Amino acid sequence: MNRKTIITCAVTGNLTKKEQHPGLPITPSEIAASALEAADAGAAIVHLHARDPQTGLGCMNLDTYIEIVERIEKCNREVIINLTTGEGGRFVPSPGEPRVAGPGTTLATPLARTAHISKIRPEICTLDLNTMWSGQAAVVNSPQSVADMAEQIYAANTLPEIEIFDSGDIALLHDLIARKIIKTPVMVQLVLGVRFGAQATPDTMMYLVRQLPANAIWSAFGIGRMEFPMVAQSYLLGGHVRVGMEDNLHIARGRLTKGNGELVERAKTIVQSLGGEIASPQEAREMLSITAA
Repeated sequence: MNRKTIITCAVTGNLTKKEQHPGLPITPSEIAASALEAADAGAAIVHLHARDPQTGLGCMNLDTYIEIVERIEKCNREVIINLTTGEGGRFVPSPGEPRVAGPGTTLATPLARTAHISKIRPEICTLDLNTMWSGQAAVVNSPQSVADMAEQIYAANTLPEIEIFDSGDIALLHDLIARKIIKTPVMVQLVLGVRFGAQATPDTMMYLVRQLPANAIWSAFGIGRMEFPMVAQSYLLGGHVRVGMEDNLHIARGRLTKGNGELVERAKTIVQSLGGEIASPQEAREMLSITAA
């Protein structure tokens, strides 16, 4: 516990709906403003998805990503930007003909899924290793697709944050490291509480942490009501933490959060109440060995 704790804020995601929270950031200006609010509250990293301002759905539009990032950067905050590459990985089987992609399918090539990374060259981006069910959609990340995306990410001088949804993803991670596709030390995010993935319990987190590569720099988070319990559990096991409206919309049972800033403030309070200190963006860069392009 002698190191500082990095707080990541996942600002909006791609699945949460405005109907669930009227303050959910959707437009580039809303997403940027909410990211800056999270940074002011203590988040060293902001994890960003782009949304179609008309439909509210997650999108892969390059201009939208550029606008979000430019709005944040012009405010001269030190916050680290972490862009998703998760869009483009969903397959929905058509009823009666499961080989045919149905409505909601977003499957795209590795180059398409990393095009904004190659252009914007953020300090961090996510790299999902999961192939699993998410509601009625199958999330598909083949080993070759992951390898191709990793190549593009490293070429942009961007640090991949490896997203782990279950223990099999860690087996794939070890294979990618052995084949020198993923570089070490690796940055890992443990995703807990997705319905058909690793569950948000202390036992699950402890098991996953024990399987991680040596010297992995890891963080973990829980979905929904398990967000704050997993903040405490991750800190106690030596990990970093993540909160945000992508993962949870409530500050307490039955009470919607005011926004991402309030969620970050609660995470900071939990870590500090357990004796921890919060890392600044520059301290997070040093821990993650992030270097300038």
